[in-house]
Amino acid sequence: MDVVTTATALLLLGQGSDPGSERGVECPGTLPAPSDPSLVARAAAAKAALGDRLFVLGHHYQRDEVIQFADVTGDSFKLARLAAARPQAEYIVFCGVHFMAESADILTSDSQRVILPDLAAGCSMADMAALSQVLKAWDLFQDLGIAADTVPVTYMNSSADIKAFVGRHGGVVCTSSNAKQALTWAFTRGQRVLFLPDQHLGRNTAVLQMGYDLDDCVLYDPHKPDGGLTPQQLRDAKMILWRGHCSVHGRFTLDCVTEVRQRVPGVNVLVHPECRHEVVTAADYVGSTEYIIKTLESAPAGSAWAVGTELNLVRRLAATHPDKQIMFLDRTVCYCSTMNRIDLPHLVWALEELVAGRVVNQIVVDPETARYARAALDQMLALPSS
Repeated sequence: MDVVTTATALLLLGQGSDPGSERGVECPGTLPAPSDPSLVARAAAAKAALGDRLFVLGHHYQRDEVIQFADVTGDSFKLARLAAARPQAEYIVFCGVHFMAESADILTSDSQRVILPDLAAGCSMADMAALSQVLKAWDLFQDLGIAADTVPVTYMNSSADIKAFVGRHGGVVCTSSNAKQALTWAFTRGQRVLFLPDQHLGRNTAVLQMGYDLDDCVLYDPHKPDGGLTPQQLRDAKMILWRGHCSVHGRFTLDCVTEVRQRVPGVNVLVHPECRHEVVTAADYVGSTEYIIKTLESAPAGSAWAVGTELNLVRRLAATHPDKQIMFLDRTVCYCSTMNRIDLPHLVWALEELVAGRVVNQIVVDPETARYARAALDQMLALPSS
């Protein structure tokens, strides 16, 4: 059995397959070339052989060739919860990235095994907040006397180690759809928030949804002494934002919004809150991945939409809704290279190994880390819905 623990996993941020073009969908952008179609039959046969012992989770940003074998699709937390709700499934194959598989392992039972088809499927944002860096920042906060009234909040897109740190210090995990509720809860328990690891989601939620000023937010850079901030800046801040971001959503710029409005009169700009503040401010609609999907599902026929999120999802939505003009906000490629590492060859290999009785690429979070991370996740589940 190949077991990958939280402490030893090496998340290689490679570029995946060589880019190739796809035809037939009016959604500009280049994706990796599809895998050998002969693998489809092998994947179907392996999945059938495993039957109810297998539950395949597919994140929205996965390739179509992988999504076709998913039993359920969704965002990371939805998928982890669905896995926990299927105790009869011995094997959980998570087609996503490493932090998602960790969350699934934390939430599922000890009898279930979570498998990530390619261990190189990491998350650049999650990797921007290493536990050693966060502990160093917290030591600084303690030296300044502000740790006691600082509440840590971490985005779901973070490692199990970071979730556990938050749980140890009485904080909470959030998603892009409940970040406001998480921050509202946190501010009832402290004077300021340390928001990990995505600066953009933290800033956009605090300023655009909760009425804080940009001046209330400071950016902590773990690569600079004391985060690049003065003691007074840290004491006065309401939001201490960790210097992290999504490599996909961070590519969208205000120029992208300006260009598409000039090119497509009447276009609706719909973006994820992981985008930069100036992009979110200029957009017409802002919301989580699930929000983006529902918005386009309910949009009137003939309407035009420029969508600022991952390319696989945008192209899939464009193909699903041919009665609407759905385009990528950025005219250059912007798929998630690490998400795209989960391809059909890796999925087939993982499934066929399970059929042969060999568990490969199992993701295991150590019990102590899992306990504190679970506390932060449970606190999120206890948040009010609105």
